[in-house]
Amino acid sequence: MTAPVLTVDQVVDRMTQLAAELPPADGVAVFNAMYLTVTRLVRDHLAAGYFDDPAAMAELDAVFAARYLAAADDDRAGRRPAACWRPLFDLRAAPGVHPLQFALAGMNAHIENDLPLAVLDTCRLTGRTPDQLHADYLRINTLLAQVEAQVRTALLPVPVGGPLLHVLSVWSIDRARDAAWASVLTLWELRRLPPARALVADALSGSVGMVSRALLTPLSPN
Repeated sequence: MTAPVLTVDQVVDRMTQLAAELPPADGVAVFNAMYLTVTRLVRDHLAAGYFDDPAAMAELDAVFAARYLAAADDDRAGRRPAACWRPLFDLRAAPGVHPLQFALAGMNAHIENDLPLAVLDTCRLTGRTPDQLHADYLRINTLLAQVEAQVRTALLPVPVGGPLLHVLSVWSIDRARDAAWASVLTLWELRRLPPARALVADALSGSVGMVSRALLTPLSPN
């Protein structure tokens, strides 16, 4: 993917614009609201000296977000988004889907597919290796987990049971970020084998999309 180069502030502006345009109940709007919170939090931490390599993390934050924004642009233009994103955009108005399911489906696509690709983009753009980014990668993941916990608390009914509990048990942010780092290392080793790397990346997007579709299983027929 060749994404436009954005600053973190420009990313926040784009997501804020999307938030204003989308109906609140739209599944993409639910994810966008959560991701906007994450991006503002990362921006604040960039300014606060939280990261060892703030320049690289600013680059990562921007190229990471650009992949989601590219999916949104593709959908708006009538093009099919990447396979990992299609379930969220296809089912954004599906009846019987809880708002938290939309948030988790978006997180699944973005963390398990887009995050490893964004790390590799950042390595290419900054001359770093994955090992040099790993400590700050973990710090980014801590912020993601913080917001994911807040979203679960805000959106989940109490008590949680039945079909919703079953669907939510499919996905864990801890497992997702571990899988994402495994993908970083795999794709990094394939960087000198472009055909193999492309095949693995395509397979990753497709398999992540299948999980997102499972996360968006309707809880009721209406």
